[in-house]
Amino acid sequence: MSATDSIQTDQSAEPTWDHEVDLLVVGSGAGGFTAALAGAAERLDTLLIEKAGVYGGATALSGGGVWVPNNPLLIREGLADSREDVRRYLDAVLGDRVPSANLDAFIDEGPKTLAFLETSSRHMRFQWCTGYSDYHPEQPGGRPAGRTIEPLPVDLKELGADQDLLRPAALATPPGLFITSKDFVQLNMVMRTWKARRTALKTGFNAVKAILLRRHMDTLGRALIARLRLALKDAGVPLWLNTPMQSLVTDSSGAVIGLVAERGGRPVRIRARHGVLLATGGFEFNDDMRKANLPEGGRDNFSAASSDNTGDGIIAGRNVGAAVDLMDDAWWMPSFQRPDGIVQVMVAERSVPRSIIVDQHGKRFTNEAAPYVTFVHDQLAGGHEPTWFVFDERAKKRYPIGGIMPGRKFPKAWIDGGLIAVADTIEELARKIDVPVAGLTETLSRFNGFARNGRDGDFHRGESAYDNYYGDPSLPHPTLDVIDTAPYYALRMRAGDLGTKGGLMYNENGQVLRADGSVIDGLYATGNTSASVMGNDYAGAGATIGPAMVFGYIGARHASRGK
Repeated sequence: MSATDSIQTDQSAEPTWDHEVDLLVVGSGAGGFTAALAGAAERLDTLLIEKAGVYGGATALSGGGVWVPNNPLLIREGLADSREDVRRYLDAVLGDRVPSANLDAFIDEGPKTLAFLETSSRHMRFQWCTGYSDYHPEQPGGRPAGRTIEPLPVDLKELGADQDLLRPAALATPPGLFITSKDFVQLNMVMRTWKARRTALKTGFNAVKAILLRRHMDTLGRALIARLRLALKDAGVPLWLNTPMQSLVTDSSGAVIGLVAERGGRPVRIRARHGVLLATGGFEFNDDMRKANLPEGGRDNFSAASSDNTGDGIIAGRNVGAAVDLMDDAWWMPSFQRPDGIVQVMVAERSVPRSIIVDQHGKRFTNEAAPYVTFVHDQLAGGHEPTWFVFDERAKKRYPIGGIMPGRKFPKAWIDGGLIAVADTIEELARKIDVPVAGLTETLSRFNGFARNGRDGDFHRGESAYDNYYGDPSLPHPTLDVIDTAPYYALRMRAGDLGTKGGLMYNENGQVLRADGSVIDGLYATGNTSASVMGNDYAGAGATIGPAMVFGYIGARHASRGK
């Protein structure tokens, strides 16, 4: 039996049940938690089960941003949207790749989802990521000031024993240190601006304060999950860890009436009177599914998501007749893999001056500072592999690169293992990374000319507000500067991802659909288990998590009205 068909359908004429609930939610990321909270608010007897021994899914490893236009926090910040502007923006970015009714549902129910979370729990508190531009702000309805919000820092000690069950962060941080997305963009420029230095002082003060007060503060995706977990505890919804789904159970009409899971080493049959909502993530850690679905250049696994995401919900849905879409796409992310195997993403680095990204020919192939999904789409479409992030010594001294702060040396293992090449001349660097010397020197000369003139004549780098968000505000052109100071560096990049985009097709109620458009009664899906409402693109930071939460909310509320 292959990995792609390992979860089967269980049909029984007279099923017997070990446990019965109204709503059964599978998966403990932001979408699953929101669905469970919405189910409880609708007075459904709700249960949340999780495959792993920790909760939080890919959300806990993420930046924790939430992209939901016109939500209550944005309105309080004076950033209210007209519905027409939001729809114009999404239409411009997504084209006709997404069912219109699903877009309408996201636009209309999104603000209600955030209002529900804010009013139903004292724990659900957010802040605006000031100035974090939409990813395509130049499009009609786009916002250069951005629509992204993030959770406020939270003391994980409030979780009690559940603190140790929260999915660990991918990278360890020094004791007491906690950084929001809002602060991160400033700290990147700590060698360049006084505003960044003031932010660094504030961050250091907050770290010392947290240590003295014995708080365990956290931010980003783990803060979002921690806040959702606290809300779920208050709502009295049980969470079963170490409970992987084995199969969906259907009745004679094909409706989903429950599932079989493994718990305590034995099968457990759980009836779901109002429905099963799948929020089990994508298939990024299922090598068979990657090879069968993703394009050449994106099949190797350099994912920064949860290693437990092996397509379980997608497989289970297909086994009961569900249709799928967008299976050839992912939430792509330029990344690199450290010698210890950890995958690190490259978001801010691609906007810093004195750097370019080149392919096997030593040539640039797109705007380096473009949104990450756009960047990798261009990389894959053109077969640009391998790719190298090329920068000079002055960039190394000014900006964090690969998580290494200015003034610190790159780890010796990175250089010895070939992750980073260092050379005194561009010609020597080209030979070390096995690209044509003439190609790289010509590319660098051409780019330096653009930098001196303040305009990228090839790929328009720096002409979008998004490009400049992570750029250097102390320069006349925040993403452009010459690369001319030895030694020169090249960092080996990979086509990584934050998860896959493809999954079960669904309607505006979050109900899973068959290929003929008919509804599979009793089955709902959200997050990366479902075909993304963002289609092949990415509207802004948090456009993974935001829709996952919204369709979790929609699905649970619809389930409350059924059966």
